[in-house]
Amino acid sequence: LVGGSMGTCSYVLTGSDGAMQQTFGSTCHGAGRAMSRTKAMRELNSADVLRGVEAMGCTTRMRSKKLASEEAPESYKDVSAVVDTCHEAGISRKCVRLRPVICIKG
Repeated sequence: LVGGSMGTCSYVLTGSDGAMQQTFGSTCHGAGRAMSRTKAMRELNSADVLRGVEAMGCTTRMRSKKLASEEAPESYKDVSAVVDTCHEAGISRKCVRLRPVICIKG
């Protein structure tokens, strides 16, 4: 399972023989951050992030709304591009693309 960020898709990948030979059977586990948590909290407005995510049809539940900027879609690399790279490299195969319906931050 390769989780996306708030408001972006996630993927289910399957393993491959290539992964066993090239990466000891591992593949990506997420897109990776494009922006540090500190920078995201400094530069992004949490209320704007929540409005944007909810406008995409994704319900949000957070312990503190101020934390929304940490997990904003723009805080992460493009998960689809990362998954495509793993697929094209032969270390995993795309199986299912999942659309987010709820984001929970504890």
